[in-house]
Amino acid sequence: MDIMLNEFSTALALRDALLSRQISAVEVVQNSLGRLEQVESQLNCFSTLTSELALAAAEHADQSLLRGEVLGPLHGLPISVKDLIAVGGVRQTFGSRAMENNIAQVDAPSVARVKAAGACIVGISTTSEFGCKAVGDSPLTGITRNPWNIEKTPGGSSCGAAASVAAGVTPFALGTDGGGSIREPSSFTGLFGIKAQFARVPVFPASATPTLAHVGPLARSVRDAALLLSVIAGHDARDPFSVAEDVPDFLAACDAPIKGMRLAWSPDLGYAKPDAEIVRITEAAVKKFEALGCEIIELKGGIGSDPADMWLAEFYAGVGTRLHSVMRDQRELLDPVVVATLDKALDQSLLSYYSKVFERYQFREKMRSMFTSFDLLLTPTAPIAAPNVGVDVPAQFADRNICSWQYYTYPFNLTGQPAASLPVGFTQSGLPVGLQLVANINRETDIFRAAAAFEAVHPWADKIPDGLL
Repeated sequence: MDIMLNEFSTALALRDALLSRQISAVEVVQNSLGRLEQVESQLNCFSTLTSELALAAAEHADQSLLRGEVLGPLHGLPISVKDLIAVGGVRQTFGSRAMENNIAQVDAPSVARVKAAGACIVGISTTSEFGCKAVGDSPLTGITRNPWNIEKTPGGSSCGAAASVAAGVTPFALGTDGGGSIREPSSFTGLFGIKAQFARVPVFPASATPTLAHVGPLARSVRDAALLLSVIAGHDARDPFSVAEDVPDFLAACDAPIKGMRLAWSPDLGYAKPDAEIVRITEAAVKKFEALGCEIIELKGGIGSDPADMWLAEFYAGVGTRLHSVMRDQRELLDPVVVATLDKALDQSLLSYYSKVFERYQFREKMRSMFTSFDLLLTPTAPIAAPNVGVDVPAQFADRNICSWQYYTYPFNLTGQPAASLPVGFTQSGLPVGLQLVANINRETDIFRAAAAFEAVHPWADKIPDGLL
């Protein structure tokens, strides 16, 4: 196979080859679809395939280039879209049997933008039901598996996005993150995934969790994620929270120096219970940043008490309210563990709910003040490497619920801060481990410059999953 059509080529390398006419968009998309066919029976990454749409978009890209026209920054590149993000005219199931035949009526802003930039959507990737679990299964699509070990989960809820990118189907994917659903799967599958500043990427139609939800990229390289984020970011009047300022130059940030950056490090945020192996691997990565010229500050006491109750109150109450009629009339179609979690959230009193809302804004101010003394906070992304499939909550976290065992990610949905997962190593059993990078408000560029500097001296893109048969 031509090296330019290697399944694990970066998006930027493919784009260079496309624009120099060394390969065609149709060839790139056919290669992507071939890889999809090769791995799908083992991984179960897609709820809906859009092969014809992808090939038509690729043909349009090729014809445009023959006329001397470049469609945009993603010209001819294959991509997938998570089944929580609307692609007009295509099935949008949210991973639920109750929505099995639902057809999206409009393109989400992120989808419209990748289309306009020349991308070719090969399929709709699987999600846990309504994005409510930190593992990758749903009653509609079944279990999605991790290409590093098919007995392990790729995480949730952007399970299909993570598994397919890690397996080489596409160089990047669109996922969502309401409490860690881009970052945790990225950690479990060896990807770089980022949720930008809250509302940097507009969300429409409105999410069930409108002040927590993010759309963002999962990619095999930092620069590919920067490329995709630069396309999907920017104001959209349909999202009342949408950031109106100019989009930062994320790709340029990847070349910025990091010497002198102040990086805080917390292995447990003051309350988490990570495996010792995860702490060892992530702490070693922190020392590599120190070798690159960064100042490392140990954040004693972490961020204080666990803010899980604030997140649980808002996230699941929002989803439960949106699904009230479904829970009433089609309860038997839903994942029982999701139903139980939503029932608990809906049972809270109005007083209790708003007490948590007010606590959240106090927490946001606490984090804003804390972050004035450093550029980034570094933590493990997840407390463990990928657990076995078919397990909603790993046994060592029996006191947590279906998402809150992911201690490290949800605090920064509450604050809206940019946060990413950076691949930094592997366990003794060969499973990827991610380091979370959390930036100040509106400072995604600090994440990109630090992540790209780490990637330059400790690259991971050449490490290929060997868990597939």
